[in-house]
Amino acid sequence: MTKEYKGVYTFAEQVDGKLTGVSLELLGKAGDLAADLGTDVTAVLLGKDVADLANELIQFGADRVILYENDQLKYYTTEPYTQVITAIIKEYKPEIFLIGATAIGRDLGPRIAGRIHTGLTADCTKLDIQAESKNLLMTRPAFGGNLMAEILCENHRPQMATVRPGVMVKKIKDENRTGEIINFEYTLEKNNKFVTVEEVIKETKAKIDIQDADILISGGRGVGGPENFVILQDLAEAIGGEVSGSRAAVDSGWIDKSLQVGQTGKTVRPTLYFAIGISGAIQHMAGMEESDYIIAINKDPDALIFNIADVGIVGDLFEIVPKLTESIKAERNK
Repeated sequence: MTKEYKGVYTFAEQVDGKLTGVSLELLGKAGDLAADLGTDVTAVLLGKDVADLANELIQFGADRVILYENDQLKYYTTEPYTQVITAIIKEYKPEIFLIGATAIGRDLGPRIAGRIHTGLTADCTKLDIQAESKNLLMTRPAFGGNLMAEILCENHRPQMATVRPGVMVKKIKDENRTGEIINFEYTLEKNNKFVTVEEVIKETKAKIDIQDADILISGGRGVGGPENFVILQDLAEAIGGEVSGSRAAVDSGWIDKSLQVGQTGKTVRPTLYFAIGISGAIQHMAGMEESDYIIAINKDPDALIFNIADVGIVGDLFEIVPKLTESIKAERNK
């Protein structure tokens, strides 16, 4: 491996001309990694008519933005995005390249890694610079989330990782921040890997993503069954929150997988998190321990969830939660 690779690069994923949350989160972490390495942060931005997003990336931490616009990139498809980013990596030789572990990122990351012959650690929840080697230390859940694996890519560059949305913290936007914008020149080579997007049909969702919720009412095995989640739903409606749950609730078929909090679900950082009937397995706590305020309700006084809760209530959730809901409704109706 040569020493010519330098810089921390991130893929700035955008959909319909709007940057995804994880793209901004990656810039925050990239800044920390770059500081440890004494280097800078570059965001790679692809699409059609997306140049106005370059300044936003700089304001959230990019030192420079490599921009490539093309009609073929209006919608994400694998081949053209892979072609362009592969060309950028070969041209600029980043030491580290980070991609969000979204549906797009999970498709794109392995394709790029395969073409440039490097490794890729998927679905990372933690990134650090190893002090002695200065290699990227990539941490991800393994064996169904029962242990955490630390992975190094010592012999190939760039070191690549996809990063789970919600686990990194984006920096505060600085509208006075300035940086460099580079218009990358490349001619797409149309081949038999190209596909044509005929139509995009968007799914209408009644509820917001739990990663965007300010208040989460989360239920676990102690809730007892899917019919009892109506108690949590009543509380969520009273307080203006969203219902979520632990892996146990998802595996039991009580709630949808999209509502799962934890290492094998989603990492959340709400202002207020209710852990109801959740014992506090390490996999679950890793997905919600950064919540601003945690209220735990459990009949077991020794439940691990109480170790990280700001308020712990020992008792029967079937008595406590309905009373709490009624109290909130009464207070709001005053």
